Amino acid sequence: MPKVTSKRQITLPIEQCVIAQIHTGDEVDSYVDRQGIISIIKKTKGAASGFLKDIKINKSISDSESLQSALD
Repeated sequence: MPKVTSKRQITLPIEQCVIAQIHTGDEVDSYVDRQGIISIIKKTKGAASGFLKDIKINKSISDSESLQSALD
């Protein structure tokens, strides 16, 4: 069973790395949900390409108005 080091590092089991296709030198992101479950995601170049292509831009709203609406 992996343990957390003093530098908060964790060694992933080889079986999980094989399934997730994570190799030495790969970049990963980690996220924690409200239940404290940690997810580790391998970064893939170009994975978000075209992700926002269907979003319509409303040019009548300023950046500051958009930011404020997100904070409300």
